[in-house]
Amino acid sequence: MTVQEIRAFNRFYTNLIGALDYSRSLHAPYTLTESRVLYELAHSPRTDAADLRTALRLDSGYLSRMLAGFEKDGLVELAPSEKDTRRRRVTLTARGRAAADLLDERSREAIGSLLSTVPPGDRSRLAAAMREIREILSDGRRRAPRREDVVLRGPGPGDLGWIVQRNASLYTAEYGWNSDYEGLVARIVADFAEDHDPHLERVWIAELDGRPVGSVMCVRDKAPGTARLRLLLVEPDARGLGVGDRLVGACVAFAREAGYRELVLWTNDVLSAARRLYLRHGFSLVSEEPHRSFGADLVGQDWRLDLGLDPHRAEDRQPEAGK
Repeated sequence: MTVQEIRAFNRFYTNLIGALDYSRSLHAPYTLTESRVLYELAHSPRTDAADLRTALRLDSGYLSRMLAGFEKDGLVELAPSEKDTRRRRVTLTARGRAAADLLDERSREAIGSLLSTVPPGDRSRLAAAMREIREILSDGRRRAPRREDVVLRGPGPGDLGWIVQRNASLYTAEYGWNSDYEGLVARIVADFAEDHDPHLERVWIAELDGRPVGSVMCVRDKAPGTARLRLLLVEPDARGLGVGDRLVGACVAFAREAGYRELVLWTNDVLSAARRLYLRHGFSLVSEEPHRSFGADLVGQDWRLDLGLDPHRAEDRQPEAGK
Protein backbone atom coordinates (compact mmCIF):
# COMPACT_ATOMS: atom_id res chain seq x y z
CA MET A 1 0.00 0.00 0.00
CA THR A 2 2.84 2.41 0.79
CA VAL A 3 4.12 2.44 -2.82
CA GLN A 4 0.62 3.03 -4.18
CA GLU A 5 -0.04 5.82 -1.69
CA ILE A 6 3.22 7.57 -2.60
CA ARG A 7 2.44 7.29 -6.31
CA ALA A 8 -1.05 8.66 -5.71
CA PHE A 9 0.36 11.55 -3.70
CA ASN A 10 2.92 12.26 -6.43
CA ARG A 11 0.16 12.49 -9.05
CA PHE A 12 -1.91 14.73 -6.79
CA TYR A 13 0.98 17.05 -5.94
CA THR A 14 2.25 17.25 -9.53
CA ASN A 15 -1.22 18.26 -10.71
CA LEU A 16 -1.49 20.77 -7.86
CA ILE A 17 1.84 22.44 -8.70
CA GLY A 18 0.93 22.46 -12.39
CA ALA A 19 -2.32 24.24 -11.55
CA LEU A 20 -0.36 27.04 -9.88
CA ASP A 21 1.10 27.87 -13.29
CA TYR A 22 -2.01 27.31 -15.38
CA SER A 23 -1.12 30.18 -17.69
CA ARG A 24 2.47 28.88 -18.05
CA SER A 25 3.69 32.39 -17.30
CA LEU A 26 4.82 32.01 -13.68
CA HIS A 27 8.49 31.58 -14.60
CA ALA A 28 8.44 33.29 -18.04
CA PRO A 29 10.71 34.12 -19.76
CA TYR A 30 12.78 31.58 -17.78
CA THR A 31 12.49 27.84 -17.47
CA LEU A 32 11.74 26.29 -14.09
CA THR A 33 15.41 25.35 -13.63
CA GLU A 34 16.60 28.84 -14.58
CA SER A 35 14.14 30.26 -12.06
CA ARG A 36 15.53 27.96 -9.37
CA VAL A 37 19.07 29.18 -10.10
CA LEU A 38 18.00 32.84 -9.95
CA TYR A 39 16.17 32.17 -6.68
CA GLU A 40 19.25 30.50 -5.17
CA LEU A 41 21.46 33.41 -6.22
CA ALA A 42 19.02 35.95 -4.80
CA HIS A 43 19.17 34.29 -1.40
CA SER A 44 22.94 33.66 -1.41
CA PRO A 45 24.52 36.95 -2.53
CA ARG A 46 28.00 35.47 -3.04
CA THR A 47 27.80 31.95 -4.49
CA ASP A 48 30.29 29.74 -6.31
CA ALA A 49 29.12 27.90 -9.42
CA ALA A 50 30.22 24.63 -7.82
CA ASP A 51 28.02 25.32 -4.80
CA LEU A 52 25.06 25.99 -7.09
CA ARG A 53 25.65 22.75 -8.97
CA THR A 54 25.73 20.76 -5.73
CA ALA A 55 22.75 22.47 -4.10
CA LEU A 56 20.51 22.11 -7.16
CA ARG A 57 21.99 18.82 -8.44
CA LEU A 58 22.64 20.17 -11.92
CA ASP A 59 24.96 18.91 -14.64
CA SER A 60 28.09 21.09 -14.68
CA GLY A 61 27.99 21.67 -18.44
CA TYR A 62 24.31 22.57 -18.37
CA LEU A 63 24.85 25.01 -15.50
CA SER A 64 27.88 26.59 -17.22
CA ARG A 65 25.85 27.25 -20.38
CA MET A 66 23.01 28.69 -18.32
CA LEU A 67 25.30 31.04 -16.40
CA ALA A 68 26.98 32.14 -19.62
CA GLY A 69 23.55 33.04 -20.97
CA PHE A 70 22.70 34.92 -17.76
CA GLU A 71 25.97 36.84 -18.05
CA LYS A 72 25.23 37.73 -21.68
CA ASP A 73 21.79 39.00 -20.64
CA GLY A 74 23.29 41.12 -17.85
CA LEU A 75 21.72 39.08 -15.04
CA VAL A 76 24.92 37.91 -13.34
CA GLU A 77 28.59 38.74 -13.04
CA LEU A 78 31.12 35.89 -13.13
CA ALA A 79 34.54 36.24 -11.52
CA PRO A 80 37.20 33.99 -9.97
CA SER A 81 36.47 33.07 -6.35
CA GLU A 82 38.59 34.85 -3.75
CA LYS A 83 39.08 31.54 -1.92
CA ASP A 84 39.99 29.43 -4.96
CA THR A 85 40.66 30.99 -8.37
CA ARG A 86 39.73 27.69 -10.03
CA ARG A 87 36.16 28.26 -8.89
CA ARG A 88 33.81 30.89 -10.31
CA ARG A 89 31.94 33.31 -8.10
CA VAL A 90 28.45 34.16 -9.35
CA THR A 91 26.84 37.44 -8.28
CA LEU A 92 23.46 38.83 -9.32
CA THR A 93 23.49 42.23 -10.99
CA ALA A 94 20.80 44.82 -10.26
CA ARG A 95 18.95 43.55 -13.34
CA GLY A 96 19.30 39.97 -12.16
CA ARG A 97 17.99 40.84 -8.70
CA ALA A 98 15.00 42.59 -10.26
CA ALA A 99 14.26 39.46 -12.31
CA ALA A 100 14.58 37.25 -9.23
CA ASP A 101 12.33 39.58 -7.22
CA LEU A 102 9.67 39.41 -9.95
CA LEU A 103 9.80 35.62 -10.01
CA ASP A 104 9.59 35.51 -6.22
CA GLU A 105 6.60 37.85 -6.25
CA ARG A 106 4.78 35.71 -8.84
CA SER A 107 5.49 32.56 -6.85
CA ARG A 108 4.24 34.12 -3.61
CA GLU A 109 1.06 35.28 -5.32
CA ALA A 110 0.43 31.82 -6.76
CA ILE A 111 1.03 30.04 -3.45
CA GLY A 112 -0.98 32.70 -1.63
CA SER A 113 -3.87 31.99 -3.96
CA LEU A 114 -3.60 28.29 -3.15
CA LEU A 115 -3.45 28.94 0.61
CA SER A 116 -6.51 31.17 0.41
CA THR A 117 -8.56 27.99 -0.02
CA VAL A 118 -7.05 26.46 3.15
CA PRO A 119 -8.69 27.41 6.48
CA PRO A 120 -6.26 29.44 8.65
CA GLY A 121 -6.34 26.80 11.37
CA ASP A 122 -5.14 24.12 8.92
CA ARG A 123 -2.17 26.04 7.53
CA SER A 124 0.19 25.26 10.40
CA ARG A 125 -0.79 21.57 10.13
CA LEU A 126 -0.05 21.69 6.41
CA ALA A 127 3.40 23.22 6.96
CA ALA A 128 4.18 20.71 9.73
CA ALA A 129 3.15 17.80 7.50
CA MET A 130 5.42 19.06 4.71
CA ARG A 131 8.35 19.35 7.13
CA GLU A 132 7.69 15.82 8.37
CA ILE A 133 7.72 14.43 4.82
CA ARG A 134 11.07 16.10 4.15
CA GLU A 135 12.54 14.79 7.41
CA ILE A 136 11.33 11.21 6.90
CA LEU A 137 12.63 11.08 3.33
CA SER A 138 15.99 12.56 4.38
CA ASP A 139 17.62 9.23 5.27
CA GLY A 140 14.69 8.40 7.53
CA ARG A 141 15.93 10.49 10.45
CA ARG A 142 16.12 14.05 11.64
CA ARG A 143 19.40 15.41 10.33
CA ALA A 144 21.28 18.40 11.58
CA PRO A 145 20.35 21.59 9.70
CA ARG A 146 22.72 22.70 6.96
CA ARG A 147 23.62 26.14 5.65
CA GLU A 148 21.71 25.54 2.43
CA ASP A 149 18.54 24.82 4.43
CA VAL A 150 18.35 28.48 5.46
CA VAL A 151 16.40 30.78 3.13
CA LEU A 152 16.33 34.57 3.20
CA ARG A 153 12.98 36.15 2.36
CA GLY A 154 10.96 39.27 2.89
CA PRO A 155 8.68 39.65 5.92
CA GLY A 156 5.24 38.06 5.90
CA PRO A 157 2.27 38.64 8.20
CA GLY A 158 3.41 38.52 11.82
CA ASP A 159 7.14 38.65 11.06
CA LEU A 160 7.61 42.26 12.17
CA GLY A 161 5.99 41.39 15.48
CA TRP A 162 8.29 38.37 15.71
CA ILE A 163 11.32 40.69 15.35
CA VAL A 164 10.16 42.71 18.36
CA GLN A 165 9.34 39.67 20.49
CA ARG A 166 12.54 37.75 19.75
CA ASN A 167 14.83 40.75 20.22
CA ALA A 168 13.25 41.45 23.60
CA SER A 169 13.36 37.81 24.73
CA LEU A 170 16.87 37.01 23.53
CA TYR A 171 18.56 40.15 24.82
CA THR A 172 16.90 39.70 28.20
CA ALA A 173 17.96 36.05 28.40
CA GLU A 174 21.53 36.55 27.13
CA TYR A 175 22.44 40.02 28.43
CA GLY A 176 19.87 40.86 31.10
CA TRP A 177 18.54 43.92 29.25
CA ASN A 178 15.26 45.36 30.49
CA SER A 179 12.05 46.37 28.70
CA ASP A 180 13.58 49.66 27.52
CA TYR A 181 15.21 47.68 24.72
CA GLU A 182 11.89 46.14 23.71
CA GLY A 183 10.43 49.64 23.51
CA LEU A 184 13.29 50.79 21.26
CA VAL A 185 12.89 47.80 18.92
CA ALA A 186 9.11 48.29 18.80
CA ARG A 187 9.54 51.92 17.73
CA ILE A 188 12.07 51.01 15.03
CA VAL A 189 9.83 48.29 13.62
CA ALA A 190 6.70 50.45 13.83
CA ASP A 191 8.42 53.27 11.94
CA PHE A 192 9.34 50.84 9.17
CA ALA A 193 5.86 49.29 9.02
CA GLU A 194 4.13 52.66 8.84
CA ASP A 195 6.34 54.34 6.26
CA HIS A 196 9.16 52.91 4.16
CA ASP A 197 10.32 53.04 0.54
CA PRO A 198 10.74 49.42 -0.69
CA HIS A 199 13.32 50.58 -3.23
CA LEU A 200 15.51 52.05 -0.50
CA GLU A 201 14.60 50.11 2.64
CA ARG A 202 14.14 46.42 3.29
CA VAL A 203 13.75 43.72 5.94
CA TRP A 204 15.07 40.17 5.59
CA ILE A 205 13.85 37.15 7.49
CA ALA A 206 16.07 34.06 7.67
CA GLU A 207 13.88 30.95 7.60
CA LEU A 208 14.81 27.39 8.55
CA ASP A 209 12.34 24.53 8.27
CA GLY A 210 9.43 26.92 7.90
CA ARG A 211 10.21 29.08 10.94
CA PRO A 212 12.05 32.40 11.29
CA VAL A 213 15.52 32.12 12.81
CA GLY A 214 17.03 35.53 12.05
CA SER A 215 16.43 39.02 10.74
CA VAL A 216 18.02 42.32 9.78
CA MET A 217 16.82 45.70 8.51
CA CYS A 218 18.28 48.23 6.07
CA VAL A 219 16.73 51.70 6.44
CA ARG A 220 17.52 55.24 5.35
CA ASP A 221 19.63 57.24 7.75
CA LYS A 222 19.21 60.96 8.38
CA ALA A 223 22.53 61.68 6.65
CA PRO A 224 22.22 62.00 2.83
CA GLY A 225 23.36 58.95 0.87
CA THR A 226 23.56 56.85 4.02
CA ALA A 227 21.78 53.60 4.91
CA ARG A 228 21.63 52.10 8.39
CA LEU A 229 21.79 48.41 9.30
CA ARG A 230 19.52 47.66 12.25
CA LEU A 231 18.31 44.83 14.47
CA LEU A 232 20.56 41.99 13.32
CA LEU A 233 19.39 38.86 15.15
CA VAL A 234 20.09 35.13 14.88
CA GLU A 235 18.33 32.50 16.99
CA PRO A 236 20.70 30.46 19.21
CA ASP A 237 19.82 27.14 17.56
CA ALA A 238 20.60 28.57 14.11
CA ARG A 239 24.03 29.96 14.98
CA GLY A 240 26.94 28.35 13.19
CA LEU A 241 25.00 28.06 9.93
CA GLY A 242 26.23 31.34 8.45
CA VAL A 243 22.87 33.03 9.01
CA GLY A 244 24.32 36.27 10.35
CA ASP A 245 26.89 36.40 7.56
CA ARG A 246 24.19 36.03 4.91
CA LEU A 247 21.94 38.62 6.54
CA VAL A 248 24.72 41.20 6.72
CA GLY A 249 25.78 40.33 3.16
CA ALA A 250 22.24 40.80 1.87
CA CYS A 251 21.99 44.16 3.62
CA VAL A 252 25.32 45.35 2.18
CA ALA A 253 24.45 44.18 -1.35
CA PHE A 254 21.05 45.86 -1.21
CA ALA A 255 22.49 49.14 0.06
CA ARG A 256 25.01 49.16 -2.80
CA GLU A 257 22.40 48.41 -5.44
CA ALA A 258 20.07 51.06 -4.01
CA GLY A 259 22.78 53.67 -4.60
CA TYR A 260 23.78 54.50 -1.03
CA ARG A 261 27.32 55.80 -0.54
CA GLU A 262 27.80 54.34 2.93
CA LEU A 263 26.21 51.91 5.38
CA VAL A 264 26.39 52.65 9.10
CA LEU A 265 25.28 50.90 12.28
CA TRP A 266 25.26 51.30 16.05
CA THR A 267 25.98 48.38 18.34
CA ASN A 268 27.48 47.60 21.75
CA ASP A 269 30.84 46.09 22.60
CA VAL A 270 29.30 43.08 24.37
CA LEU A 271 27.97 41.81 21.03
CA SER A 272 31.31 40.30 20.02
CA ALA A 273 29.98 37.83 17.42
CA ALA A 274 28.17 40.61 15.57
CA ARG A 275 31.26 42.82 15.66
CA ARG A 276 33.32 40.05 14.04
CA LEU A 277 30.73 39.86 11.27
CA TYR A 278 30.91 43.58 10.65
CA LEU A 279 34.70 43.44 10.39
CA ARG A 280 34.46 40.55 7.95
CA HIS A 281 32.21 42.60 5.69
CA GLY A 282 34.52 45.59 5.69
CA PHE A 283 33.00 47.83 8.36
CA SER A 284 35.34 49.95 10.45
CA LEU A 285 34.79 51.16 14.00
CA VAL A 286 34.67 54.97 13.96
CA SER A 287 33.74 55.85 17.55
CA GLU A 288 32.67 54.41 20.88
CA GLU A 289 31.22 55.85 24.06
CA PRO A 290 30.21 54.42 27.46
CA HIS A 291 26.52 54.71 28.29
CA ARG A 292 23.89 53.21 30.54
CA SER A 293 20.92 51.84 28.65
CA PHE A 294 18.49 48.93 28.93
CA GLY A 295 19.41 48.55 32.60
CA ALA A 296 23.09 47.84 31.90
CA ASP A 297 26.43 49.65 31.66
CA LEU A 298 27.50 49.38 28.03
CA VAL A 299 29.94 50.79 25.50
CA GLY A 300 28.12 51.95 22.38
CA GLN A 301 29.94 51.73 19.06
CA ASP A 302 29.40 53.40 15.68
CA TRP A 303 30.56 51.44 12.64
CA ARG A 304 30.78 52.52 9.00
CA LEU A 305 31.21 50.84 5.60
CA ASP A 306 32.20 52.80 2.49
CA LEU A 307 30.05 51.22 -0.21
CA GLY A 308 32.48 52.32 -2.88
CA LEU A 309 34.90 49.69 -1.58
CA ASP A 310 34.69 45.92 -2.02
CA PRO A 311 34.49 44.54 1.55
CA HIS A 312 35.76 41.13 0.41
CA ARG A 313 39.03 42.39 -1.06
CA ALA A 314 41.84 42.34 1.49
CA GLU A 315 43.34 45.58 0.18
CA ASP A 316 40.05 47.40 0.74
CA ARG A 317 39.56 46.28 4.35
CA GLN A 318 40.11 48.90 6.99
CA PRO A 319 41.58 48.12 10.44
CA GLU A 320 39.35 48.37 13.50
CA ALA A 321 39.63 51.79 15.12
CA GLY A 322 41.87 51.87 18.17
CA LYS A 323 44.03 48.96 16.99
